[in-house]
Amino acid sequence: MTTDQINEVLDWLRDAFAMELQSGRVFTNLVNRMEQYPRLKNKFKEHLEQTYRQQEMLKGCIERLGSSPSIMKDLAGKVIAFGQSVAGMSVSDEVVKATMSSYVFKQLEISSYTILIAASEMRGDHETKAVCETILAQEVAMADWLRENLPLITREFLNPAEELELAAEA
Repeated sequence: MTTDQINEVLDWLRDAFAMELQSGRVFTNLVNRMEQYPRLKNKFKEHLEQTYRQQEMLKGCIERLGSSPSIMKDLAGKVIAFGQSVAGMSVSDEVVKATMSSYVFKQLEISSYTILIAASEMRGDHETKAVCETILAQEVAMADWLRENLPLITREFLNPAEELELAAEA
């Protein structure tokens, strides 16, 4: 790989790191506001813990390759996450929109890790490839869970009494 190609891969790793920082902030805000939806709150909390581990793994890859996470991308992520959390507080259907936007964000992350796996393989960087494969599997699992639960979350929002009935039957 040329120096330009290696720099491109490092940029993609820093982008992924910034996405995970943003994801951590967004999921922290969501966990704090999903009291009426304990199943969703618990899933978001579980994924938040994964996200923190993903941040550390990506930081390790970046540092192993002789670089550091980007401060500017981190700052941009903070601004975006803050905007998302403020916007979410003002809508009555936050739970539905948060689930939808989380699903869409997971697709962006999935795409990012897919390209990083291909690039790492090209470079012969087995450590970064393994890290990205691990994270990709976690993001796919979360995206699948969100997609599969969108109908139930929608029903819970539109008819909270139905959720009580479902909980009683379980």
